[in-house]
Amino acid sequence: MAEQTAPPVIRDGTPTKPDAAVVRDALGVGVAVGLSGFAFGVTSAGSGLSVLQTCVLSLLVFTGASQFALVGALAAGGNPFTAAAGAFFLGTRNAFYGLRLSQLLAVPKAVRPFAAHWVIDETTAVSLAQPTRRAARIGFTVTGLTLYVLWNATTLLGALGAEAIGDTAAWGLDAAGPAVFLALLAPMLKSATERTTAGIAVLLGLGLLPVLPAGVPVLAAALAAPLVLWFQGRRMGPAGREKDSR
Repeated sequence: MAEQTAPPVIRDGTPTKPDAAVVRDALGVGVAVGLSGFAFGVTSAGSGLSVLQTCVLSLLVFTGASQFALVGALAAGGNPFTAAAGAFFLGTRNAFYGLRLSQLLAVPKAVRPFAAHWVIDETTAVSLAQPTRRAARIGFTVTGLTLYVLWNATTLLGALGAEAIGDTAAWGLDAAGPAVFLALLAPMLKSATERTTAGIAVLLGLGLLPVLPAGVPVLAAALAAPLVLWFQGRRMGPAGREKDSR
């Protein structure tokens, strides 16, 4: 049997990763998610926004969940302020990502305002998965650039396509956005706690949809996380172990 070669290491003992492998992984994420901008373009145009408004939203906001939440609430007849509040609430998670990435990437101050625009779920995930700062910077840059270009290009195509075919609901394209994000979210739910939180959030959002104004169920679904944490705290003993049910 051939002897296995140990991976190369840097001075602190951390395994290195070839730049080509980082670029390949980053491109895979950027292309896969960037193409879903088409679904947003269709959904946004179907909710009543113009092609210009749709494209500006992708260019300036550039966080898919918040964009879908905003246009979804508007399509349901929600108050624009409520819709914007829901989108803003979902987008606040990027600020916490930024706190971690600022330490990891350590980019120059002059570049930080531009890099902050690319701090989203995908760039954060790719960056944190890298073993070195150099690899993290490459992963962040390639993922952000690929995703930004593709997301905006496919947003334009989706908005133009929606205008051409007319009523998107008649074609079932109004469900494209939620379907895309469910597909992206599912593989990220690794633990039972994450799956439970996601399930409760869905139940809260759907259950409150008929009785609350559009946009508010999205905010209410955020209660799933503290509910799960509270229940877990009740099950754990003072020492941090699960209470004996005997």
